[in-house]
Amino acid sequence: MHVAFGLKAHSGWAALVVLGREGRSLRVLERRRLELIRPEDAYWAKQPYHAAEGLARDDAHEVVRRGIVSARAVAASELRKCAKQAPAQGHALRACAVLAGAPMPGWSVDEILAVHFRMHKAEGVLFRDALVRAARECELRLVEIPEKTLASHAESALKTPASSLAKDIARLGKAAGPPWGKDQKDAALAALVALRGRLK
Repeated sequence: MHVAFGLKAHSGWAALVVLGREGRSLRVLERRRLELIRPEDAYWAKQPYHAAEGLARDDAHEVVRRGIVSARAVAASELRKCAKQAPAQGHALRACAVLAGAPMPGWSVDEILAVHFRMHKAEGVLFRDALVRAARECELRLVEIPEKTLASHAESALKTPASSLAKDIARLGKAAGPPWGKDQKDAALAALVALRGRLK
């Protein structure tokens, strides 16, 4: 089967859906939680900007630096493992779709730590960025899709009404079984965009 990944990031983890296509048939081959932090680092690495809040400036910068380095390393390691599974199972991995947010202004670490909502934004960007970097490091064909406009983006890319795509995704979820919440639906739709784009 031709296979694509769909990834939707959260703080410290991502929802992964592996979508396969053979002819006109689509199937969810896997869906699971992809951890983006090491368990022993969870107390600070899940929200490194929050963990740095209130620390002395040099210590705060070091916590943030370590958080970024850790997220990138773990994302690359986990995605590499996933990428090896497809060919091992006889499938051809074609693309990796990552749901992206709005780009972050060029704030410094000090500017981020000075305003609480910026810390939340920076942590959201951190894990999406880690997945994007991981896909490139694994030499996967990367497809970045704006999360807020996923439905309209998919409608345009696949030349199919959003209502029909929603029904297709619901059918995939029914066949795959739980869990199949919004995370899995969005990741599956992103994977479908990446997969169909490759096969045209």
